[in-house]
Amino acid sequence: MSDIKRAAELEAIRRKLIPLTAYRQLLNGPEHVSDWLLVNQSMIDTFADATHDHQFIHTDRQRAESETPFGGTIAHGFLTLSLLSALAFDAMPGVEGIRMGVNYGFERVRFLSPVKSGARVRGKFRLIGLTERAVSIQSAWDTVVEVEGVIRPAIAAHWITLALIDPDERPVQSL
Repeated sequence: MSDIKRAAELEAIRRKLIPLTAYRQLLNGPEHVSDWLLVNQSMIDTFADATHDHQFIHTDRQRAESETPFGGTIAHGFLTLSLLSALAFDAMPGVEGIRMGVNYGFERVRFLSPVKSGARVRGKFRLIGLTERAVSIQSAWDTVVEVEGVIRPAIAAHWITLALIDPDERPVQSL
């Protein structure tokens, strides 16, 4: 990655940082919605190569058209799930004084509808749980991945993230 691109990413991160006191107020508040993201065949093929999952429903357009009810290739469910990080980065604020964020896990994940090659998806995130510790902030999110023009979401999940506190920039402590 070029220094210019990295600097632009860091600036984008800085612009979205909010104080911990403001982050607490997001609990049980409105959804945070990402922009739409295109899931194209190139992305699907790259994911297939990375995961060694070349099932024809993902990579063979002719067979997927003739042998499935999807009318063409579809994204892997795990590809769609993996896009949550990018969608969340686009939609959600970060907390000032955090060193890094990591995935902690999922309480529940459901793959509800396919994402066809060429479709656009977006994430919706609602903070439903917050646990503050001396070295971390654990957030629980009701998460949905929508497919543009499709009523039923692609994914519904209860996602848990963990933000590790930078000891040199400790955010405001719990009240």
